[in-house]
Amino acid sequence: MCGRYVIARATSDLLPSLLDGLGPLPDDFNVAPTTRVPVVRERHGRRELPLVRWGLVPSWYPDLKRRPQPINARIETVATSGMFRRPFAQARCIVPAAGYYEWVVTETGKQPHFIHQPDAGLAMAAVASAWPDPTKADDDPDRWVATMSIITRDAHVAPGEVHDRMPACLTPDSYDDWLGDHLGSDELLDRDSHEIAHDLVHYEVSRDANSVRNNGPHLIDPLP
Repeated sequence: MCGRYVIARATSDLLPSLLDGLGPLPDDFNVAPTTRVPVVRERHGRRELPLVRWGLVPSWYPDLKRRPQPINARIETVATSGMFRRPFAQARCIVPAAGYYEWVVTETGKQPHFIHQPDAGLAMAAVASAWPDPTKADDDPDRWVATMSIITRDAHVAPGEVHDRMPACLTPDSYDDWLGDHLGSDELLDRDSHEIAHDLVHYEVSRDANSVRNNGPHLIDPLP
């Protein structure tokens, strides 16, 4: 986790204090790594909703093809690791989601589950980075490639957990602190994500979700 999640236009209604005035979200019921996805960030005291590539590429990487490009950052080390320390301190963002998928291995194959918070969206904490493309001029608006990783935590605090990791999510009271420049540690995120974990529910969905080629609202319909 987190390797696949869901965005929907209705997510704006589920996260009103996060997305108010930022415009509609796209419908994507099978968001996969490397996709450009909307995130909420704060610049010059105002929130905005840019599209950011999922899979963090540090500014010091020589090229976009270098691996790894992690899609997740662990809450236990995000503030101190060489890969994430600077993004955590300077470029935090929030990934809005309707929910996410996890899989259970069964005798007949991988069974996807949709995990979400009833009557609310998920404000998944993330860190971002901007990679400068050396093939483009300094004044080229496409020179900087924005990327991000979603922060995860131990999932065993969630009832009936499906996987050992889960996204670390924020409560509405903490949005400003997370997006601002005055957050000194990860204590806020640990507290909030622990609280939200207890509200999560999950159910089995169609195995169509196993392939990124499949999309549409039917992917999150519960199986009979």
